[in-house]
Amino acid sequence: MTFERFIKRPVLSTVISIVIVILGILGLTQLPITQYPDISPPTIQVSTSYTGADAQTILNSVIAPLEEQINGAENMTYITSTASNTGSASITVYFKPGTNPDLAAVDVQNRASKAQGLLPAEVVQVGVITSKRQTSILEVFTIYSSDDQYDEVFLQNYAEINLLPQILRVNGVGDASAWGSHDYSMRIWLQPDIMAQYKLIPSDVTAALAQQNIEAAPGMFGENGDQTFQYTMKYRGRLQDTEQFENIIIRATEDGEILRLGDIARIELGGLSYQISSESNGHPAIAVAVFQTAGSNATQVINNVNAALEEAKKISLRG
Repeated sequence: MTFERFIKRPVLSTVISIVIVILGILGLTQLPITQYPDISPPTIQVSTSYTGADAQTILNSVIAPLEEQINGAENMTYITSTASNTGSASITVYFKPGTNPDLAAVDVQNRASKAQGLLPAEVVQVGVITSKRQTSILEVFTIYSSDDQYDEVFLQNYAEINLLPQILRVNGVGDASAWGSHDYSMRIWLQPDIMAQYKLIPSDVTAALAQQNIEAAPGMFGENGDQTFQYTMKYRGRLQDTEQFENIIIRATEDGEILRLGDIARIELGGLSYQISSESNGHPAIAVAVFQTAGSNATQVINNVNAALEEAKKISLRG
C-alpha cells in the first residue's frame, strides 16, 4: 500500500482528515465512557420473615420451597440462602454479567409467586419481597438525637416515613433499610401463670385478636326498602391504643363473667423487635444501610444520597 495518491492530492487528504476529526468529536461526545468494565454480576434478593420460627424451621418450610421454584431462572449462575433464629429468611440470586436486572427481577418474582401455596400462612401474610440490589453495602449512616429526646423506636419510625422514601427514589439505589427496633408495634406480654389458671394457650389470644382487631365493611341499611335515606354503617376498625387492646374479650361465660386481655397480659406500645440495639456517640441511634443496583456509578450514587440527606436535614430544621 502506497500513499502516493494522498501525496499528489493534498485536497483529498485534507478532506479525509477533516472527516476523521469530525467523526472523532462526535464519538467523543456521544459514545458512553466508563473507567472500569461492568464485571459485577446483577443480583436479586428475595426476603421474608417467619416470626417466632428458628433457623431450621425457616430452612425447611420457607427457603426450600422458594429455592426449588427460583432455581433455573434465565441466565442465573448460582444462588445462596441464609436463615436466622430471629425469623428472617434471605435468598440471593446471582446472574451472568450483562443480564438486565429488571427482567431478572421479574423472572424471580414470577417464580417465587409459584411457591406461595407451599409457604406457611404467616409468611404469606407478611409477603415475599423481591428487590434488585448488590450484596455489598454502599453506604451506612446513623440517625440519633443529640439530647437523647427520642428513642430508637421514634427514630426508626421517623426514618421509615421521612428518609427512606427519599433515598429509595435516588437513581442507582437498589435498596435502603434501617437497622433498629423497627416500627411502632403493640407489644402483648402474656403472663403464663395467670393463663394456666384459666387454661389458656397463646393461640387463644391470637384467635381473639384475629376476630376483634380487624378492618371490616359492615355494609349499609335502607338500600332496598321504603326508607327515604340510605345509611352506610361505620366500623371502628383496627384498635389504636393500649386501653382498647386491654378490653379485648378472651372468654365470656353464660353468667356474665368476662375475661379480658388486660387480665392475662401486660400491653404496651413499643418496637416490633428488640433484637438490635445501636448507639452513635453514646446516644440511642439507628443505622441505615444503602445498597446500589448493578451497573450504577457508586460515587455518583453516594453523592446523590448525601445531597438527599442534606435536603432532609434542612427540612427537619425548618420543621
